[in-house]
Amino acid sequence: MKNLHHTRANQNHMIMSHSISTLLIRNLRDVFGEIDPARRRAAIDEIYSEDCVFYDPSKGIYRGRDEIDRIAGAIKATHPNFQYQPIAEPEESGNGGRVPWVSGSPGAAPAYAGTDFIIARDGRIEALYLFFDKLP
Repeated sequence: MKNLHHTRANQNHMIMSHSISTLLIRNLRDVFGEIDPARRRAAIDEIYSEDCVFYDPSKGIYRGRDEIDRIAGAIKATHPNFQYQPIAEPEESGNGGRVPWVSGSPGAAPAYAGTDFIIARDGRIEALYLFFDKLP
C-alpha cells in the first residue's frame, strides 16, 4: 500500500497545474486564437482536462479535447486574422474565473465581444462557458 501511495503522489506531482487566470488567457491566445493546428492541439492537451466540456450559446455543447480542437479550428478558419484581446484582467473565485474580451482584425474596430467563464479542476479547464456581449 505504501508503494501505491508513493506512485500516486508522483503522478499527481507530474500533472502541470495552471492558475485560473493563466488558463483563461491561454485559452484565448493558444486555443481559440491559434492558427497552427499542432500548436492549438498541444495547448488543448495541456490546459484542458480529458473530460472537458465547452458550452457555446450559438453552436451547442462540445465534449472532450477532440471536439474542442475541432470547433476551435473551425471558428479560427472563419476569421483567420482575428485576435482575441482581454479588455479587463481575469477574475477568479474559488475554482472558477472569467475574462471579458473582444475579437477582430488587428488595427480595426472589434467585430464582437464576449466573456469566457471557466471551471477548473487540478489546474486544467473542466468546463468553458462562452457568453457573447455587446461591444464596449
